[in-house]
Amino acid sequence: MLCDDLMFSSQVTATGRALSIPVTVARSPAAVAKKALETTPKCVILDLHNPGLSLSELLAELKAVSSPRVVAFGSHVNAELLKAARDAGCDLVMPRSQFHKFLERDLPGWVS
Repeated sequence: MLCDDLMFSSQVTATGRALSIPVTVARSPAAVAKKALETTPKCVILDLHNPGLSLSELLAELKAVSSPRVVAFGSHVNAELLKAARDAGCDLVMPRSQFHKFLERDLPGWVS
């Protein structure tokens, strides 16, 4: 998971732990790319508001490694950013509120 919001990433890792799904958090796009090389993840979760994120560049790096499912979330008021993520090739894009609301229900499917 790419997220530099410690409170939010803690909620996601706790949900993963409760579901017996390991969630590793990286705070920078470079760290996500490095971890993807080391672990070949089935799913990568992206906070679209992460500082320094070049979505097309990171997606290219991820797809070259293992083609994980990419789930992205961002602010509902920034519809252009959400559309850009869809256009860039993210598999699933949603507002942060929807991500949080359905995380427990949907996380197992994202990693299967």
